[in-house]
Amino acid sequence: MTEYLRIGVVLKPQGIKGELKVLPLADDPEIYAKLKEVYLEGEKGGYEKRALLRANVRADALYCTLSGVEDRGSAEALRNRYICVDREHAGIPPKDRYFIVDFIGCSVWDSLGNPLGTLEDVIETGANDVYSIRSSEGKVFLVPALKKLLALVDIDQKQIVFDVEVLKEVALYED
Repeated sequence: MTEYLRIGVVLKPQGIKGELKVLPLADDPEIYAKLKEVYLEGEKGGYEKRALLRANVRADALYCTLSGVEDRGSAEALRNRYICVDREHAGIPPKDRYFIVDFIGCSVWDSLGNPLGTLEDVIETGANDVYSIRSSEGKVFLVPALKKLLALVDIDQKQIVFDVEVLKEVALYED
């Protein structure tokens, strides 16, 4: 099964010829210049393959043109849809950087060896991502996605270890 990673969300049409204004979600804006095709995430699942005809990264957004989007009406129909890339074309994240999708389902431990639960979501808040962890008792706790919190990340073993001292400072537990 092909895995897709979100790299942008369509904000609105730009002009009358089908150009899209897109909020880039990728850390490296150069990825857009390298891509020949992308996938539009369907509103009810599934992915539509589209050629990326033009991509221009500016300070405020990504402006792009996709195959099959030739006028303002067809561009408007894509508002709030995610633009994705398949895993093969996502590249390799830099050292100490990870794809969000790789964190989902990881077992989480503290640095003293205590199991904390399973990372079930990464909430993108705009300012700082937040990890949502569900304990074996079903309780959820949230922690900001801080580099200093991560004592160990082993994506291959699906395991994350949080520094217990940092965890004491930042964790927010459900009542």
